[in-house]
Order: sequence, then C-alpha cells, then structure tokens
Amino acid sequence: MSPVRHIPSAKPIDLTKADERPSGTWRYSSHLSLVLGGGGARGAYQVGVLAGLADRLPGLAFPIVTGTSVGAINTVYLAAHLGALSEAVAGMREAWAGLTSEGVFQVRLLGLITSMARKGLQSITGLGGGPGGMRGLADTKPLRDFLSRGADLRGIAANIANQRLKAVAINATSYTTGRAVSFVQAAPEIPMWERVQRLAVRTQLTVDHIMASAALPLVFPAVRIGDEFYGDGSVRQMAPLAPALHLGARAILAIGLRVPRAARQVTKEMVSPSAAEAMGLLFDAIFMDAMEADAERLDRINHILAAFPEGHPVPTNLRAVELLMLHPTRDLGALAAGKTHLLPSNIRHAVRAIGGHKAGAAEMLGFVLFHPEHTALLMEAGYEDVGAQWPVIEKFFEKLERDKVLHPTIH
Repeated sequence: MSPVRHIPSAKPIDLTKADERPSGTWRYSSHLSLVLGGGGARGAYQVGVLAGLADRLPGLAFPIVTGTSVGAINTVYLAAHLGALSEAVAGMREAWAGLTSEGVFQVRLLGLITSMARKGLQSITGLGGGPGGMRGLADTKPLRDFLSRGADLRGIAANIANQRLKAVAINATSYTTGRAVSFVQAAPEIPMWERVQRLAVRTQLTVDHIMASAALPLVFPAVRIGDEFYGDGSVRQMAPLAPALHLGARAILAIGLRVPRAARQVTKEMVSPSAAEAMGLLFDAIFMDAMEADAERLDRINHILAAFPEGHPVPTNLRAVELLMLHPTRDLGALAAGKTHLLPSNIRHAVRAIGGHKAGAAEMLGFVLFHPEHTALLMEAGYEDVGAQWPVIEKFFEKLERDKVLHPTIH
C-alpha cells in the first residue's frame, strides 16, 4: 500500500445527488454498509470481490464499514483512502500482490523450543515463573511494520469530516474482560452501544487496533490497548453484523470466505486428522461460522417483519435490513493445496511438523499462505465471482433503489 503523506481539503461529494454522481451509477446514501470478516490470507478474496464491484458499479461507496481480523486490515485501508473505491481497491490489489508470509509473521523455531522448554522446567520446579512467557507462536512485527508503512490513518478523520464516511468499526476480543469490543471512529452524532458481552468504544483508530483485531489466539501475541489486552475479534464475535446495524445500516453487503455449507460435499476418505487439519477446522469455525449464523438470524427477522400486515405496528427495536451475503463459488482452500513449498523455510518446517504438507491440510494452509502466487488466485476468484453472481448483486441494488433504501430522505 502506498503511504498517504498529504491530506488535502476535499469538497464533500454526496453520491445520492444526481448532479454530483457519475452518470449511470446508483444513488448511495449513508445507510449502506460493508462487512468484512476474518480469514487470514483469504482476505485477498475480499479484495478481488471489491475490485469486481468497483468495476461494475461506478461511484459505489460504503459510508459504513466494519471489519474483523484480516477484514479489519482491508476495512481500515478503504476507510482511510481519500479517493474513489476503485482507486482504493487498486492500491489494495497492489499491496496484496506483493505480500509474503514473512511480511506478515515470523516463526522462530529455536526461540519457540527454548520458550516451551523454559515453561516446562518452570512447571516442574516451580521456579522462575511470572511474566515474560511465550505470548504466541509467531512474531507479528513484520505485519505491524507493513501496516505502519501502508496507510495513513489520518484519512479516516478527513473522510468523516468531508462526509464521505459515516463510521468505521474494528472488532476485537478483550482477554481482560472476555467481551467483544468494537473500536469505532465515527461522526459525532453516531451513538455508541453496550450489550451483553459486547460494547463499542469511540476512539481514533491506530495500528494497535488493527493488530489487536488480527491477533489469533495462541498463534499471534495479544495487543495491549489502554489497560486491557486484546486478540482476534472473531473469537467472541457472535453477531458480526451487529456493529453495522448499530451504526445505522439499512443495507449490508457482507463478503463470506467459504462455499455455503449446503454446497459442500465430503469427497475424501475419513481418516484421523492431522494437527494441521484440526487447526484448519478451528480456523474455519472461528472465522466463518458466526457470520453465516448472524446472516440467518437477520434473514429470519426480515421474514417476520415482512409478515406484519401493512399499517400494523412492528416492534420499535426491529427494522428490516437488506442483506447481500456473497460467497465463493469454489472451495478457496483448494487453491492452496500442494503449495507448502511457497512458504519461507522456517514457517514451512513448522507447518510440515503439524502435517500441513498433507493434502487434507489445504484448509489450514490457505489461511497462512501469504504468497503472490496464492493471493493472485484468490483475488482472481473474487473478481470472477462478482461476474458469476452479478444477477443477484444487481437485484440487490435494484431493490434498494425501488424501496428507497438508498435515498437520502430515509433516516
């Protein structure tokens, strides 16, 4: 990502006004939200989908954006970019095309073995305990350096001030309290919220918030923000769509990172799984399950509200929200199969040690394989899936236009 060194004073552009939007575009308003979840290297697929949408929907903008884990990285870059969506996506594609596993994390086997031996000795002797133990299997300083170089987060405040952006939320899990926390940078009139085991904190977003959202437990070290330690937001986020709803979304576009469950087939012989296969299933559950379950809940609420007779009062705390959940049309894990050799040697040895080189471990490998050959395939798949699902996408936006969800008169 090319650093943004200058924040110009831009004239606010309201794409809901016919005389200020490019011809042939939809009328977008502050009620449209983008939701991006976690998935490691599969975040490249999100970029491919966004590229396809930007090409087919000139002037498309998401005034409300929320992200978790790798989705937080993509979300913040979009929110901080001062130009059009197409320009932001072009920068994201360039960044992902050059990203490698060593540019995200490093596994130091000697340090890992030494740390484990030290902890084992402490447990036996009871000596030398206290802080300073192993905080994670990987060192994420490369990712922090990449993010620090890649995007000037001052662009978020500039976009909010210029009314191009309404709110951005980055989701993390507090190890200190066990709650799901949404760090929100938003316009002053946007209220924060607190519910059972989840709350929003108004703040100015920094690289620390992104690192916290992406800190997968056990693998990446926790990140301290204030008096609490935080990890990957996917862990306790039972309602991934909720932050967008709290921020005022009337329509949500969410990008999933796996084939819908009904379309999956069991084709391999059942054998005892390797540690890598089990880890792949764990990652899949952490990153994917909650998003799909929350989408089902929202769909049920929409059906219930639609069943109310016209003119009949509905519960005041419920509102219909249009949802478009885009899924891959192919198994993204298969794109990583047989590509263990693309990992740096130290990471490759660690992955092979847990069975990551086996055919059945492609799911896990797909999460950690940051390599141009792999991410290019993911971005291509995302871009092509927009074309494959275009009738559904077009129908979604046509319905928003017809129901006036995108019109500025709806508040």
